[in-house]
Amino acid sequence: MNDNLTAGALAPGAAARPRPPAAPGLRVSGDGAARAQYVEDLLGDPFADDNPHGQRALLAADERRQAPAATEELLDRFGLGAEFVPRLLGGRLAGVEELAQVLRPLFRRDVALGFGAGMTALFAASVVWTAGDERQRQDTARRLLAGGRITILHREFAHANAILRGEYSAHPAPGGGFVVDGRKDVVINADRADAFVAYARTADGDGPDSHSVFLLETDRLPSHAVHRLPRARTHGMRGAHYAGLDLEHCPVPADALIGTLGEGIHLSLRTFQVSRALVSGGALVAGMDSALRYAVRALGESPRGLVLGGRRGRVLAGVFADLLACDSLAVAGLRLLDLAPEYALVPSAAVKYAVSALLHEDLDELAAVLGARGYDRGPAYGGFQKLVRDLPVAGLGHAGTADTQAVLVPHLRTLGHAARRGEPWREAPAALFTPGARRAPGAAFDFRRLHAEPHDPHHACDGMLAALLGAAARLDGKRARGPRWAALADLGRALAAEVHHLAERCATLLGRPQTREPSPAAYVLVDRYCLLLAAASCLAVCENATPTGPDGALLAEPDWALLALTRFARRLGLEVPDVPDGVTPDLAAALVDRYRHGHSFDLYGMRLA
Repeated sequence: MNDNLTAGALAPGAAARPRPPAAPGLRVSGDGAARAQYVEDLLGDPFADDNPHGQRALLAADERRQAPAATEELLDRFGLGAEFVPRLLGGRLAGVEELAQVLRPLFRRDVALGFGAGMTALFAASVVWTAGDERQRQDTARRLLAGGRITILHREFAHANAILRGEYSAHPAPGGGFVVDGRKDVVINADRADAFVAYARTADGDGPDSHSVFLLETDRLPSHAVHRLPRARTHGMRGAHYAGLDLEHCPVPADALIGTLGEGIHLSLRTFQVSRALVSGGALVAGMDSALRYAVRALGESPRGLVLGGRRGRVLAGVFADLLACDSLAVAGLRLLDLAPEYALVPSAAVKYAVSALLHEDLDELAAVLGARGYDRGPAYGGFQKLVRDLPVAGLGHAGTADTQAVLVPHLRTLGHAARRGEPWREAPAALFTPGARRAPGAAFDFRRLHAEPHDPHHACDGMLAALLGAAARLDGKRARGPRWAALADLGRALAAEVHHLAERCATLLGRPQTREPSPAAYVLVDRYCLLLAAASCLAVCENATPTGPDGALLAEPDWALLALTRFARRLGLEVPDVPDGVTPDLAAALVDRYRHGHSFDLYGMRLA
């Protein structure tokens, strides 16, 4: 395989593809992959100078701190709001994995666009789909299907950044209903939303029944009590409409309450599972797909061309392996929500924690590779420095980490109990690790099946760890295929031993008193636990990939999994040998091949515009 490619050889796409016209009132059919492809083609080549939805236009809007109006209008004509409405209510939402696929073309181009024009509406509406009554569900569905906007007013968290700071309180009104007071200064789309899903304090203290959730529809509220505050200036996602909302003695009808009084924290634990999975499987993976594409492009344009066996080629191969591994974990989390949402609480937190941490490291690696181009603000590379600013906001930074740790740390004690009792773990089904696999006809994701507490915890996360144990054992039978399979089998055996070691270390937590603040040892174990789940997903996707399927020639072969697991093992502090000769340049060549033929770098390998 040739280790040197010139810049000309890296030109993506031999011929320009015409952009399809955007038809007003378009009715889109097909599964998530088909709709994702339509959105990709609709948005067009991001680097075409004449594309009104390309990087030149998106970066110009970002510099002006404005949303890209033409692109938002295009998405309205596509009917993006229908993607967030369940099919039973007239929309297109049948599965979370499909939704993540449809959103990836947006996030590959502009993370702020993906949130501002899209995914935030689902974060808000998911509370209505989970616990709303029939009137609330129908009204919210009609609003989104008509192109209206809905956003979410989070409660304040202890580890709050500006987005999560400030909160509202609600008190019973003398004549019935409630009176809501409070202010938040940084809320996405607060200046242009038609409705708000608001978490409001309805009881003193920090107990589980301290908050309730209300559907605040602006056409049912008195205008004198609703004050939309000026736009807030944010470092990242500058094109998103972050603004403030002040509610002053605002009367709210009784039927605005979603679920029951005091159910707010319970509902947040249920619905955040969907949010975490979509942020990871939509925004973060797609954003890093673009970041890696900038790096490949930059090296292809260097005077020496791209030397696949050199240091920079090794960085590209390593980040590519990480991206595929993170997508393996993200897709497993998405598919778990689709197939068995009652088991998704802990896995969704693990997905968000691991994907955020790993891809943040990779973004730093790519910045070093791009060098001065990483600071370019023009249309060729300006999207990279925008990603550096936008992705931390998408993951909510430290606040997002603390939120996931609050779910994961208690689960370590569950693992410890299982280890102490010698309980066997049931291996998660292969369907969890088969991206894009069809579900039963008519099957649809049901938000009401989400649980706020671990439901049979040995079925989900422990089942994913068991998948690592099972895959590692089966790899022994593939050693005869060659040194790369043998090296992967050795890594699988080492990581399987680490799973048992992790369980033993979790058992030591049982002898310590539970305190409000977990010990530093618990946070270390969370890191190791999430890395092992990522390794498990990586091995399972490789094992279940079909060589004749989409890009199966890559996913069913050991190179990407071997390099990803080597990087994971080193992060875990394990002593592992270097990968066999040829693995890294071959994987870098596979990356370049996808670039040249215009395919995404994720598990789906979809055709790009």
